[in-house]
Amino acid sequence: MSSHHNSNQKVVLITGASSGIGAATARLLGRHGYRLVLGARRADRLTALVAEIRSEGGAAESFAMDVRRLDDVHNFVAFALDVYKRVDVLVNNAGVMPLSRLDALKVDEWNHMIDVNIRGVLHGIAAALPVMQQQRSGQFINLSSIGGHAVSPTAAVYCATKFAVGALSEGLRQEVGGDIRVTVISPGVTESELAETISDPLAREAMRAFRRVAIAPSAIASAIRFAIDQPADVDVSEIIVRPTASPY
Repeated sequence: MSSHHNSNQKVVLITGASSGIGAATARLLGRHGYRLVLGARRADRLTALVAEIRSEGGAAESFAMDVRRLDDVHNFVAFALDVYKRVDVLVNNAGVMPLSRLDALKVDEWNHMIDVNIRGVLHGIAAALPVMQQQRSGQFINLSSIGGHAVSPTAAVYCATKFAVGALSEGLRQEVGGDIRVTVISPGVTESELAETISDPLAREAMRAFRRVAIAPSAIASAIRFAIDQPADVDVSEIIVRPTASPY
């Protein structure tokens, strides 16, 4: 039985869709009949991913955008409405993780994390919430981290941004009532390009050791799909997904 003719016709928007968890989620949902709008800065990668999904019979569109820019995110949501006439799920996935000790004083990197990891999520909420309220249905899926549950050296600012994602999500959940669902997914160590943003040599080396145990981004994609697929009156509020062997 084809899964292309059931509730999987949901329109799902994903930020940071060009690699890692975002791309893995797009591939999984694309194979199961969801209609996708994929956003990221790297348009070439998005185009290739959309072509791949379509070649397997999936429905996907790409939109070049930067979550740090409110106009970009508004235009991303407007594009989705234009193409598919509705927005069922927004996956606020875009994130960066340039780790360093606070005394390294990498203020520009702190600001970059705040802009992408917090402001980016707020921009997603600002753009999609009015649409979902008008529809009287919808779901936000916000990507936090185990770093949103526990803090470690070099990760103070990163963890602060992920604690913020948890707080924003919980506040949103309490405010939106019965029409809109809010889910926080907190990945443990997952194979992705996140660590490539680490400029600090000490933090980079520590992360290499940390990453010897990692799960595939498809594991997180499965958790996201699970949360989407629950009945409308079931809100999966939080999922932590980590490698079995991880002590963190």
